[in-house]
Amino acid sequence: MKYNSMINKDFENDDVNIDLTELFLAVWNKIHLVILAGIFIALLAFVGTKAFITPLYSSTTKMYVLTKQDSSAGVTYSDIQTGTQLTKDYMELVKSRPVLEQVIAVLNLDMELEELERLITVETPTDTRILTIVVENQDPKTAKEIADALRESVSIQITEIMDADSVNTFEEGNLPKEPSSPSLVKNMAIGGVLGVLIALAIIVLIFVLDDTIKTPDDVEHYLGLNVLTSIPIQEGVKKSKKVKGMSAKKFVRKMKR
Repeated sequence: MKYNSMINKDFENDDVNIDLTELFLAVWNKIHLVILAGIFIALLAFVGTKAFITPLYSSTTKMYVLTKQDSSAGVTYSDIQTGTQLTKDYMELVKSRPVLEQVIAVLNLDMELEELERLITVETPTDTRILTIVVENQDPKTAKEIADALRESVSIQITEIMDADSVNTFEEGNLPKEPSSPSLVKNMAIGGVLGVLIALAIIVLIFVLDDTIKTPDDVEHYLGLNVLTSIPIQEGVKKSKKVKGMSAKKFVRKMKR
């Protein structure tokens, strides 16, 4: 009884402690599988990106808002700060309902307001009055047309509602030649890293759950028994049948009987 409790105690302690050296060797012996898993998932990401993700093209247009204070003789730093703050209000006008409705009507677009709004990104560089409008669409020509129509429509709204002096076109919408998204390289890199992590997780899980007795050292370590002798198996000799190692838990339960 005392002997069995000693074996159980040693076995339970082993469940908590993991030999990092053995774990590293287990991973290192399967490193080729880890690399293959990374390459395989990266190729899946390549195929998935090409086959299932529709490429989007981005067209960018920029404008500069000239306020009435800028036309006066004395422009103070406070006036410049006020103009910069107003730029945030101009950004809200770009996605306002009247502007979007006008763009849809002018270009005869077959889409709802919410759908058009999702295609638009409005930015402004820090401490500037340059308004940047970016439009994404599956068709590069349509992306450019929407960007230019937005610029024209919001320019009218800014001069009428915000009482700005004028809105000057800083940069017309460009006709994109290459898709802006998705990024093929980025998706493949993410897929490769994900494949490596999955392979490592599986190898570590198998190592942690594997409690079979394989060597004489395992018998002494897990069961506290002295090995009197062992029969070596000659390398290159074919086994007629595959012999599975006995689990340490099963061995302990067998000794209790």
